[in-house]
Amino acid sequence: MTRLGQHPAPTHTIAHISDTHFLAEGRRLYGEIATERNLEQALKQLERSDIRPQALVFTGDLADLGEPDAYARLRAIVEPAAQRMGADVIWVMGNHDERLQYSQGLFDEVGSEAPQDRVYDVDGLRIVSLDTSVPGYHHGSLDDEQLDWLTDVLATPAPHGTLIAVHHPPIPTPLLWAMEMLELHGQDRLQRVIEGTDVRGVLAGHLHYSTHSTIGSIPVSVAAATCYTLDLSAKGRLLSGVDAGQAINIVHTYPDRIVHSSVPLGETVEITGFSSDHRAQIEAMSFEQRLEMFSNKRSPFNLGEEPPAQ
Repeated sequence: MTRLGQHPAPTHTIAHISDTHFLAEGRRLYGEIATERNLEQALKQLERSDIRPQALVFTGDLADLGEPDAYARLRAIVEPAAQRMGADVIWVMGNHDERLQYSQGLFDEVGSEAPQDRVYDVDGLRIVSLDTSVPGYHHGSLDDEQLDWLTDVLATPAPHGTLIAVHHPPIPTPLLWAMEMLELHGQDRLQRVIEGTDVRGVLAGHLHYSTHSTIGSIPVSVAAATCYTLDLSAKGRLLSGVDAGQAINIVHTYPDRIVHSSVPLGETVEITGFSSDHRAQIEAMSFEQRLEMFSNKRSPFNLGEEPPAQ
């Protein structure tokens, strides 16, 4: 594809999906939320788009109650879609997940209560799935053994750097005071391990709304949930979950930066647009011709007088 701007094509494209909260037997979350339908919508939008993710990263709370059937239903939806897209699937533990059922249901293992930390190589981009869950609790933490393990992993740089995928984001939550009770403990310890390494970003979930910050100098991006989101403007509520605003993030990595873009879920009505049938015409134009046709406010195209290219 012809580059129309000054940046090269991204080296990697990752779909960042979070907080699916699946239940067994197709039940609705809180009796209202069709979690399976929402995730199917997300994958449908990905497949019909020009986005070609090399990996689907799910940052935790995959199942709401850690039920084996919930993980089976999740795999049955995700894995065929990932195969069609040619994408790896990367799972991350959340506070609603249970380690034993998670390891059995998603990795076909005997099952383990140990932290579910794993390393993936996506065409030279290392993605570390780091388990911040605390058995029996909803807040997050990392023990000494996990941090020592992560230190060893990061001792050797990856060709395209590293992304850390966690559930609990290592950031403040100024719009959600109550979530401070359920945050990741010991964030300063994690910062000391990853600062100065090839870690280029942290992907997280947990909050049910999209937000961005840093841990030290490293960017942190939180994806909103596919199940339900939080109304951050609700009056007189510590938490207000709503069936609206569900989204996924698309992560594009470049040699010198990362771009995170939010994609809302749901069918929409187009009110204005421009067909991709004109792509070949645009690519055939020179830089100056494209500038005059599409940037010049007085061009025939911007005045609506004629098609964009002849």
